[in-house]
Amino acid sequence: QVQLVESGGGLAQAGGSLRLSCAASGGTFNSYAVGWFRQAPGKERDFVSAISRNGGATYYVDSVKGRFTISRDNTKNTVSLQMNSLKPEDTAVYFCAARWGYRAYTYGAAAKDSEYNYWGQGTQVTVSS
Repeated sequence: QVQLVESGGGLAQAGGSLRLSCAASGGTFNSYAVGWFRQAPGKERDFVSAISRNGGATYYVDSVKGRFTISRDNTKNTVSLQMNSLKPEDTAVYFCAARWGYRAYTYGAAAKDSEYNYWGQGTQVTVSS
Protein backbone atom coordinates (compact mmCIF):
# COMPACT_ATOMS: atom_id res chain seq x y z
CA GLN A 1 0.00 0.00 0.00
CA VAL A 2 1.41 3.36 -1.05
CA GLN A 3 0.34 6.72 0.30
CA LEU A 4 0.90 9.78 -1.89
CA VAL A 5 0.87 13.38 -0.71
CA GLU A 6 1.10 16.31 -3.10
CA SER A 7 2.40 19.72 -2.14
CA GLY A 8 3.59 22.92 -3.75
CA GLY A 9 0.39 24.17 -5.28
CA GLY A 10 -0.77 27.74 -4.92
CA LEU A 11 -1.40 30.95 -6.79
CA ALA A 12 0.90 32.12 -9.57
CA GLN A 13 0.75 34.81 -12.20
CA ALA A 14 0.80 33.94 -15.87
CA GLY A 15 4.40 33.42 -16.91
CA GLY A 16 5.38 32.39 -13.41
CA SER A 17 6.51 29.08 -11.97
CA LEU A 18 5.51 26.54 -9.38
CA ARG A 19 7.09 23.27 -8.31
CA LEU A 20 4.84 20.43 -7.26
CA SER A 21 6.08 17.52 -5.19
CA CYS A 22 4.62 14.09 -4.66
CA ALA A 23 5.89 12.32 -1.56
CA ALA A 24 5.37 8.57 -1.28
CA SER A 25 5.36 6.30 1.73
CA GLY A 26 4.48 2.71 2.52
CA GLY A 27 5.91 0.97 -0.49
CA THR A 28 9.03 0.25 -2.51
CA PHE A 29 9.08 3.49 -4.42
CA ASN A 30 11.24 2.34 -7.31
CA SER A 31 8.62 -0.31 -8.11
CA TYR A 32 6.21 2.42 -9.14
CA ALA A 33 5.93 4.61 -12.18
CA VAL A 34 4.37 7.95 -11.31
CA GLY A 35 2.07 10.18 -13.25
CA TRP A 36 0.63 13.65 -12.80
CA PHE A 37 -2.94 14.40 -13.79
CA ARG A 38 -5.04 17.52 -13.45
CA GLN A 39 -8.70 18.34 -13.25
CA ALA A 40 -10.14 21.76 -13.95
CA PRO A 41 -13.59 22.73 -12.66
CA GLY A 42 -16.32 21.05 -14.64
CA LYS A 43 -13.86 19.02 -16.70
CA GLU A 44 -12.53 15.50 -16.72
CA ARG A 45 -9.23 14.54 -15.22
CA ASP A 46 -6.48 14.78 -17.81
CA PHE A 47 -2.97 13.43 -18.10
CA VAL A 48 -0.13 15.91 -17.68
CA SER A 49 3.17 14.06 -17.30
CA ALA A 50 4.68 10.78 -16.15
CA ILE A 51 7.98 9.18 -15.28
CA SER A 52 9.06 5.56 -15.30
CA ARG A 53 10.31 3.66 -12.27
CA ASN A 54 13.96 4.53 -12.78
CA GLY A 55 13.36 7.91 -14.39
CA GLY A 56 14.62 6.74 -17.75
CA ALA A 57 11.40 7.54 -19.56
CA THR A 58 9.34 10.70 -19.24
CA TYR A 59 6.14 11.69 -20.97
CA TYR A 60 4.26 14.95 -21.41
CA VAL A 61 0.99 16.03 -22.90
CA ASP A 62 1.62 18.35 -25.83
CA SER A 63 0.21 21.40 -24.06
CA VAL A 64 2.95 21.35 -21.40
CA LYS A 65 5.95 20.22 -23.43
CA GLY A 66 8.80 22.66 -23.07
CA ARG A 67 7.23 24.24 -19.98
CA PHE A 68 6.95 21.42 -17.46
CA THR A 69 9.67 19.03 -16.31
CA ILE A 70 9.10 15.87 -14.32
CA SER A 71 11.82 14.26 -12.21
CA ARG A 72 12.15 11.78 -9.39
CA ASP A 73 14.48 11.01 -6.53
CA ASN A 74 14.12 7.40 -5.49
CA THR A 75 16.35 7.95 -2.46
CA LYS A 76 13.83 10.45 -1.12
CA ASN A 77 10.68 8.77 -2.47
CA THR A 78 9.61 11.90 -4.27
CA VAL A 79 8.53 12.97 -7.72
CA SER A 80 8.57 16.62 -8.70
CA LEU A 81 6.86 18.58 -11.44
CA GLN A 82 8.55 21.87 -12.26
CA MET A 83 6.04 24.10 -14.00
CA ASN A 84 7.35 27.17 -15.82
CA SER A 85 5.71 29.72 -18.11
CA LEU A 86 2.39 29.01 -16.46
CA LYS A 87 -0.81 29.89 -18.27
CA PRO A 88 -4.32 30.48 -16.92
CA GLU A 89 -5.40 27.27 -18.63
CA ASP A 90 -3.02 25.36 -16.32
CA THR A 91 -5.39 26.15 -13.45
CA ALA A 92 -6.60 22.86 -11.98
CA VAL A 93 -6.28 20.45 -9.11
CA TYR A 94 -3.13 18.41 -9.73
CA PHE A 95 -2.95 14.78 -8.65
CA CYS A 96 -0.05 12.40 -8.56
CA ALA A 97 -0.63 8.69 -9.03
CA ALA A 98 1.50 5.55 -8.73
CA ARG A 99 1.44 2.53 -10.99
CA TRP A 100 2.95 -0.65 -9.61
CA GLY A 101 4.66 -3.22 -11.69
CA TYR A 102 7.04 -4.01 -14.49
CA ARG A 103 4.81 -4.00 -17.53
CA ALA A 104 5.74 -1.83 -20.48
CA TYR A 105 5.25 1.83 -19.64
CA THR A 106 4.52 3.49 -22.94
CA TYR A 107 2.92 6.88 -23.41
CA GLY A 108 -0.42 5.19 -23.91
CA ALA A 109 -0.16 3.40 -20.58
CA ALA A 110 1.22 6.43 -18.76
CA ALA A 111 -1.61 8.65 -19.90
CA LYS A 112 -4.41 6.29 -18.86
CA ASP A 113 -5.65 6.97 -15.35
CA SER A 114 -7.02 3.44 -15.00
CA GLU A 115 -3.44 2.14 -15.12
CA TYR A 116 -2.65 3.66 -11.72
CA ASN A 117 -3.16 1.91 -8.42
CA TYR A 118 -2.79 4.77 -5.93
CA TRP A 119 -3.70 8.44 -5.94
CA GLY A 120 -2.95 11.46 -3.83
CA GLN A 121 -5.54 13.92 -2.60
CA GLY A 122 -4.53 16.66 -5.01
CA THR A 123 -3.13 20.16 -4.77
CA GLN A 124 -4.72 23.28 -6.23
CA VAL A 125 -2.85 25.33 -8.82
CA THR A 126 -4.34 28.67 -9.80
CA VAL A 127 -2.78 30.84 -12.48
CA SER A 128 -4.01 34.40 -12.82
CA SER A 129 -3.82 36.38 -16.04
